[in-house]
Amino acid sequence: MEKVLFEVEEEMSNQEIAEYLKNIAEKLEKGQEIKLESGDQSVQLDTDRTAEFEIKVEEENGEESLELEIEWNKDSQKSDDLSIS
Repeated sequence: MEKVLFEVEEEMSNQEIAEYLKNIAEKLEKGQEIKLESGDQSVQLDTDRTAEFEIKVEEENGEESLELEIEWNKDSQKSDDLSIS
């Protein structure tokens, strides 16, 4: 059963979103811990291990969404066929 440890949803500019993603990417690249905080919520993620990466694009009621998911577990397998441009 899934347990939500941290969740935030708010409207932001593309520039603000890009800054958050850059900060996360920098931590991932260096294998550093990611700490997320908002209000009384806080969570820390150990990124110094292999992860499973999922990208999903959905359309609902004329609205498009892009979901990025990173899962850290023991059994992640690497795939070289993903390209982002």
